[in-house]
Amino acid sequence: MAVLLLLVILSFPIIPSFSHALLLFMTSLDFRFSPYCTRYHRIGVRIGPPPDLPSLLLHNRIVYIGMPLVPAVTELVIAELLYLNYESTSDPITMYINSSGTTTATGQQVGFETEAFAIADVMKYVRPPVHTVALGQAFGAAAMLLGQGKRGRRSALPNATIQLNQPKSMARGQASDIAIKARETQANRRTMCNLIASACQKPVNVVEKDCQRVKYLQPHEAVEYGLIDRVVENEKSLPVKPSFITQLNQ
Repeated sequence: MAVLLLLVILSFPIIPSFSHALLLFMTSLDFRFSPYCTRYHRIGVRIGPPPDLPSLLLHNRIVYIGMPLVPAVTELVIAELLYLNYESTSDPITMYINSSGTTTATGQQVGFETEAFAIADVMKYVRPPVHTVALGQAFGAAAMLLGQGKRGRRSALPNATIQLNQPKSMARGQASDIAIKARETQANRRTMCNLIASACQKPVNVVEKDCQRVKYLQPHEAVEYGLIDRVVENEKSLPVKPSFITQLNQ
């Protein structure tokens, strides 16, 4: 299409000045997109990242967890946190959480609690503050990650659902193997409850009692429980305003 338009422009020698001006304008339109291009240009002006959602979110220091905590998800989230840590040690990172934790929505286990522990450790390891926002669902280990955000910057959207539960043991095989797995599950349960208790500033025995059975929390209940700090009602309350969209609207 661009080649055809150029041929049409050059076929009008009677108005060389107009053709030349239009040709210069077209060649100044620089839309580049390649794996090695980290910015998106239009008319030679840098206005943001390439127009794909992962790059757009990462450019605005946003980490999105939208799947159960399986190893591939953990690997990506940790890599993004470490990258953003070395990109800037002061600008906050916003983590949006819409995850069923280490299980599916039906309760089938698909990941290990150590996946969530790894993310929680890196959230504390990186120097930038990590702001957390729950939307949709934050169940089990995902609820624990929600509470690991910077105090005062842990949020939930009005219709999010938060669930506290305890790790499940899916051990099979010989009795000795089942006993070993049961001890490991108990250790993971203590670690999970300790992390939640620290985030909520509650005694560990209270959290352990609450996690013995599934406990659902609506956003305002999660605020009262101490797992989050506020309920985000509108766009003005969002912790990050995307710079790419702002520059496009100028």
